[in-house]
Amino acid sequence: MAYDYEKSIRPGKLPHIWCPGCGHGIVMKGLIRAMDTCGLEKNNTALVSGIGCASRLPGYMDYCTLHTAHGRAAAFATGVKMAKPEMTVICVGGDGDGTAIGGNHFIHACRRNIDMTYVIMNNSIYGMTGGQFSPCTPTGAKASTTPYGNPDPTFDISKLAIGAGATFVARTTAFHATQIDKLIAEGIQHKGMAVIEVLDDCPTTYGRRNKFRSVVDMMKRLKDIAVPVAAAAKMTAEQLEGKVLTGVLYKEDKPEYCEQYAKVIAKAQGA
Repeated sequence: MAYDYEKSIRPGKLPHIWCPGCGHGIVMKGLIRAMDTCGLEKNNTALVSGIGCASRLPGYMDYCTLHTAHGRAAAFATGVKMAKPEMTVICVGGDGDGTAIGGNHFIHACRRNIDMTYVIMNNSIYGMTGGQFSPCTPTGAKASTTPYGNPDPTFDISKLAIGAGATFVARTTAFHATQIDKLIAEGIQHKGMAVIEVLDDCPTTYGRRNKFRSVVDMMKRLKDIAVPVAAAAKMTAEQLEGKVLTGVLYKEDKPEYCEQYAKVIAKAQGA
């Protein structure tokens, strides 16, 4: 029996704006399945995003949603969680929104270990705002602002999240559709800051400039470079060259920020 996605979609909001072949729709479907698996109530769940192709996702979802300024999703989500700690708060966005203009907010949300889930769709570029290179554009790849190839080294979002203090970090790709909902659900159920990175190459502003023949080729690339964590443990450094690890990369139990903040308030009030 087919899964009923319509129960989670706002009436009249489809069709979506994403280009043919974009993996954002795959991620949205995975998010819907994950939220359903976790039994989240619509009125007690907040979806927060900034600006960009990926950040349009909450507009299609029939939950409490907040579409904010560019790069400010984690800051607004922190405010929601602090004001309503009983709510489930989920951030969604792209690599540019989350780790470039929003990098400072992302780092400190991880550092605080605030109880939210951040799904970052890493499409290797600023897709909506003109095809500029992002911190995640591969070195040597072309973008509208690097027509002769990107000279910058590439950000590793998952390593950044771990280094900043997130207590649940996972990675998958748009090709591995059935893994997306499982990792997001585990992130939602985790008490603390959860970051799920989904590699999701943009077929238009990235794929066309970098001479991918088709979306199928781009998806095959994601399939070929992904290595599960368990398999990677048995591989040599040479075998892992050019590969990315997928699955749960890091998990730790650590005091959650809202609970710690509540203790400070109680102490200040003499409780």
